Amino acid sequence: MFCVSSTEIGAIMNITKGGLVLFSANSNSSCMELSKRIAERLGVEMGKVQVYQEPNRDINTFHFLAETRVQIQESVRGKDVFIIQTVSKDVNTTIMELLIMVYACKTSCAKSIIGVIPYFPYSKQCKMRKRGSIVSKLLASMMCKAGLTHLITMDLHQKEIQGFFNIPVDNLRASPFLLQYIQEEIPDYRNAVIVAKSPASAKRAQSFAERLRLGIAVIHGEAQDAESDMVDGRHSPPTAKYVAAIHPSLEIPMLIPKEKPPITVVGDVGGRIAIIVDDIIDDVDSFLAAAETLKERGAYKIFVMATHGLLSSDAPRLIEESAIDEVVVTNTIPHEIQKLQCPKIKTVDISMILSEAIRRIHNGESMSYLFRNIGLDD
Repeated sequence: MFCVSSTEIGAIMNITKGGLVLFSANSNSSCMELSKRIAERLGVEMGKVQVYQEPNRDINTFHFLAETRVQIQESVRGKDVFIIQTVSKDVNTTIMELLIMVYACKTSCAKSIIGVIPYFPYSKQCKMRKRGSIVSKLLASMMCKAGLTHLITMDLHQKEIQGFFNIPVDNLRASPFLLQYIQEEIPDYRNAVIVAKSPASAKRAQSFAERLRLGIAVIHGEAQDAESDMVDGRHSPPTAKYVAAIHPSLEIPMLIPKEKPPITVVGDVGGRIAIIVDDIIDDVDSFLAAAETLKERGAYKIFVMATHGLLSSDAPRLIEESAIDEVVVTNTIPHEIQKLQCPKIKTVDISMILSEAIRRIHNGESMSYLFRNIGLDD
């Protein structure tokens, strides 16, 4: 675990904090909690900035259109500026707040502009979907064009997203904090089994299982989801079995379509605690289905652990009424309202690793300490 105390970090930061400015890019006060925690650990004050939505009335329709406005209220010339942005429900406003603030710092002659974005928005749109677009690539280009010089994020949905940027990207991991939670908060965790709710998340489950010296189970045969190959652009029409090629005598064979088998659980969960691990929990239907399957196979307690708890729509109510005993997520995304709706939702604080990353980048120190024992598959 990371054993650097907030007092030690603050003492180190006090030496050079004159060249560091910490901003929160959120106009929503509920999203500023993480920023305050990081500032407290670093022993610095939050930078003075105003981020708000300014009404701009349309004289033709008499509608009020909100425009994002940013006013930086202190000098950033020649300084390292760290902009912390957590994603709210209005993700597009969140992105505009970040881009405008980055550009404002660039035009104010900041030495470097580092984005601290624990959950990278649009990360699920990182593959071509038929005639759609790779939105995370577009977002990366926008951030770089606005003036971002470095990015700190956490558990990207696909690690390959780092390649969309032409600036350094530090993709931190939340797994040490989730592993610590399992060891300290689940009394009988030695009787647990780590579960992948689909083969796609088997590598993450294997990583957790090997570190905790536990068994692994994989649920196979669930309903096809949006991450499947069938929504890839390569499966475009025409759907005829054979399609005419360059010459009428040549026929290109079509790939046989996939067919999901009945739901099976590979691994023994009977009489065990089942811990389902994933990177994002948003639409909870697949987690609820997995929990029901595990209950039927004899699991007596079910935990769900994920880095990013989006918990959209009716997720809190569905979790409360489900067979899941506890959902554990980090505070990369604010979810205080969801916790009030569902006591089963627990939060793990990851501000420690973000503050240490900021300190190391500002002081020009190596980041390898934060990636100890992390393999290619983690």
